[in-house]
Amino acid sequence: MKPQVAGVAVPEEDVSAVVRLVAQVEYAQQNGLPDAFTELFGQEAVWTVPHGDPLTGLAAISAFARRSLPGTVHRPLTVTCEAESIVFVRPELAAVKIRQRPITRDGRRLDEVLRGHDGPGLRSRRCDRPSAAQRRWAFVVAAHPDVAPGTPVYVLTKDDGRWRFAVAQSTASIDHDAFEADQTLPTGAHS
Repeated sequence: MKPQVAGVAVPEEDVSAVVRLVAQVEYAQQNGLPDAFTELFGQEAVWTVPHGDPLTGLAAISAFARRSLPGTVHRPLTVTCEAESIVFVRPELAAVKIRQRPITRDGRRLDEVLRGHDGPGLRSRRCDRPSAAQRRWAFVVAAHPDVAPGTPVYVLTKDDGRWRFAVAQSTASIDHDAFEADQTLPTGAHS
């Protein structure tokens, strides 16, 4: 998907560089690579992680990435990241709206798995109830909110010809429709 681009006019190579940076975020997250992730941030960057904790400065971001990213490669889910829109506020300043979707390690989108579009065995015999497999996936998302669908916003700056994070806000957005079919989910999963 090609992002919508607005704001001041910039060369196409800047648009491509921002899209590549988003792809690098995805690659580093999916493969548990803290150094590859951290190198995308500027020295004074601020990042609010999906759980709401603010991290200020490259040292804090690096410490968090070293603690959290390596363990993600063994989880059954990961995320994709796509730049939906880019607003170039100035030629060296861009705001980027991201669409983040959870996927299984074999590339299946979790929303499709939860809705039963994943082939035999995932649908309940009764169409109005989720299957046991769907409920298990719902519990996985409830237990691992870091792989919930997200709508992060990145503010990037271009210094010495390279785009990097200045500010990042990672915001989870739960697909309530996927969870409302099963009233047995843990408290808080519906709200």
